[in-house]
Amino acid sequence: MPELSRFAGIIVYMLFCDIGQHNKPHVHVYYGEYEAAVAVDGELLAGSMPHKQLKIVQGWLAFHEEEVYKAWNLAVRGEHFEKIEPMK
Repeated sequence: MPELSRFAGIIVYMLFCDIGQHNKPHVHVYYGEYEAAVAVDGELLAGSMPHKQLKIVQGWLAFHEEEVYKAWNLAVRGEHFEKIEPMK
C-alpha cells in the first residue's frame, strides 16, 4: 500500500485502482490500532479513528486538497504519485 504522507503518528495511504468499494476519492488512514477510509472532502467512509486524529486528518486533507486529488487521479489509473511531505 503506497504511503502518501506521515504526520503526528498518522500514516496516510492511497491504493492504486481503488474505486470499487468507495465511490469517491479517499485515502486510507492508520493511527495505532485504528484504521479508516476518509474521503478527500473529510467524510469518514469506513472504519474508525479517534475524534482528535480524524480532525487532524480532515484539516490535512483540506490543506493539501489539490495535491491529494492529483495523487488520486494518478492512483486510479495505476500510476505512481508523489509523496506529500509534512510541513516543517
